[in-house]
Amino acid sequence: MYPHEVMMGPGWSRRRFVQGVVGFSALSLAGGSGRAEKPAEGYIDAHVHVWTSSTERYPLKPDMTKDRMAVPSFTPEELFAHARPCSVERIVLIQMSYYGADNSYMLDSMRRFPGVFGGVAIVDENARPRAAMLALAEKGVRGFRLRPADASGEYWLDSPAMAAMWKCGAENGLAMCLLIDPQHLPAIGRMAQKYPDTPVVIDHFARIGADGEIRPQDVDSLCGLAKNKKVHVKVSAFYALGKKASPYLDLAPMVRRLLDSYGPERLMWATDCPFQIMNGHTYRDSLELIRTRLDFLTETDRRWLLRKTAQRLFFQGAE
Repeated sequence: MYPHEVMMGPGWSRRRFVQGVVGFSALSLAGGSGRAEKPAEGYIDAHVHVWTSSTERYPLKPDMTKDRMAVPSFTPEELFAHARPCSVERIVLIQMSYYGADNSYMLDSMRRFPGVFGGVAIVDENARPRAAMLALAEKGVRGFRLRPADASGEYWLDSPAMAAMWKCGAENGLAMCLLIDPQHLPAIGRMAQKYPDTPVVIDHFARIGADGEIRPQDVDSLCGLAKNKKVHVKVSAFYALGKKASPYLDLAPMVRRLLDSYGPERLMWATDCPFQIMNGHTYRDSLELIRTRLDFLTETDRRWLLRKTAQRLFFQGAE
């Protein structure tokens, strides 16, 4: 489980990190372990959360309080201090759970930095979700975050509201972005078969290895969904999976299995910042696992994982 989500497993305490934010005048390509290689087009981080300490202007949802926030703020400017030295030029913002279905801060961040951010929003599935989805799509949102309300989640997608969302996604190219655990994969498979034209994105390897153990049967289950051609997987949140330690090479066999099953065109790299830069983890270490450390990835593979897949889904158009 993840520190910013309501459901928290053993060992997940609220975390603080030293932000090390530099001024924009210092945002050059130098940083981390050395000078980053400037790609032909900058990389895309497909999963980041932002929020602000200004809770008067951007109120928290009713059951959330400021003292429960992982850090007082993680603004776009704070994010850029970590991303830009790594040649990450575009980012997919994931609506932060602190705000519920009020996407105002994410949308305002997208407006402040046009062309930099894509968006994945949250809508109230019980309040005309189709209309809300289409209105948000007009503002640049290309995906919608879904997660089960309980641990089993066997029937969480079996509702008229969910049917409306998945149908709208199919008709408008809007992705269903799923924060799930391995036990939820069969339900996703059923929906993917029922709505084969709906883009689907599974976050953080379906959180396989969140308890420290990467079980072969869970990896098999995730790879089994590859037969549904619109299903994609985020190769992300390395800080939270397996050994939870850089250089994260214990995750390499799982990445290889996914590559063999999905191909690079349906995988995308992401950090899950700011959580990737807490407790001694770094932004650059996340990037380098894909950029340099996995020798089975070809340059073509890396282009898809580090840019092209996310570009196609969240920025409307591949190269």
